[in-house]
Amino acid sequence: MAHKLTRRRFLEVAGTIAGSFALAGCSPKNQDPNSIYVGVMGPFTGDVAQYGLAVRSGVLLYLKEFNKKGGVNGRQIVPVVEDEKGDSTEAILVYNKLLDENVCAILGDVTSTPTIALAQKSVLDNIPCVTASATAEDVVTHGNNMFRATVTDPFQGVVLAEFAKKQGYQRVGTIFNSGGDYEIGVNNAFVQKARELGIEVVSQQGYPTGAVDFNAQLTSIIGLDPDVILAPNYYQDNGKIVTQARQLGCKKPFMGADGWAGIIGGEQDYASATDLEGCFYCSAFVASNPDEKVQHFVTAYTEEYGEAPTNFCSLGYDAAMILCSALEVVEKHGYTYNSDAYRQAIIDAIASGVVEGVTGALSYQGTGDPVKSTLIITFKDGKESIYDTINPS
Repeated sequence: MAHKLTRRRFLEVAGTIAGSFALAGCSPKNQDPNSIYVGVMGPFTGDVAQYGLAVRSGVLLYLKEFNKKGGVNGRQIVPVVEDEKGDSTEAILVYNKLLDENVCAILGDVTSTPTIALAQKSVLDNIPCVTASATAEDVVTHGNNMFRATVTDPFQGVVLAEFAKKQGYQRVGTIFNSGGDYEIGVNNAFVQKARELGIEVVSQQGYPTGAVDFNAQLTSIIGLDPDVILAPNYYQDNGKIVTQARQLGCKKPFMGADGWAGIIGGEQDYASATDLEGCFYCSAFVASNPDEKVQHFVTAYTEEYGEAPTNFCSLGYDAAMILCSALEVVEKHGYTYNSDAYRQAIIDAIASGVVEGVTGALSYQGTGDPVKSTLIITFKDGKESIYDTINPS
């Protein structure tokens, strides 16, 4: 079962690793010509810091392993880490700072709205960017320099609707954060596909960002007796939603997208094992996956941080793998570091490459969206396990 790393522990351990990479005090005139500099940006403080810290930990772990194996032709990858605090304006300031540090590519951003701002800005300079976790559909539509390691919100909505049909669910209700791009994107795609498949959507109940009492929305849905309820939100909200539904006497299963990752385990279970029994969510990663690559990552991550990784950690690890794989290709051709040709070669290498990541094999077929498999994860006896694997069509 994946445990959540406490925020304090994240800061302590990730800060130690960051220090070992000499992240601070680095200016272009002082940079080592035998090193390759890569930006790492995300929300490391603020309301969504838990996601940025998780991604950062995965990124830094992979770079540490990669450098230990010799880097690229003996050149070490030096990450330059900057906090954008979960803010789009701050993200642009961070981006400009990273360019001043002569980075050749950026691993980031983390959440969708700042990543869109990064995409719109970075395309003007043709800077290669790989986001681990930004799922909004238009993240990669601004230019061919932006890639992601995760699947999109609409993709998850479609997968969940097809899974609902496969399970024989005929009537569904949904409850979602009406102020979140991620939640709206998954919900809308699910509803559209569900209706196409002949599933009746009996109710769609939105709630405002920051809500903690969901009884009114749940009462409306439960009264219509759906077979399943979709909650495509982040785990903090989903935990309260499931708990309150059970308190209202609802025993129906819930479904969700990858924002469910982290709902159980660690210092705080956001919903009890009993309440989550028989629920489902889609995600590319679960720590209990017996795959050899996954277990190597879980072991290495646990040894490094003292806790098992979550989905965001694994996506950060894979994002770093994607970029490093491309750098290995580019460095063979003798381009001048961080020239226009060098950056374009990184973009081309990512676009044409295949990476065997811990969240599955990743490749790109004409867009920055990965072609990769997705897992359906369920809860049984207090543990998460793989219920089904959805392979790309």
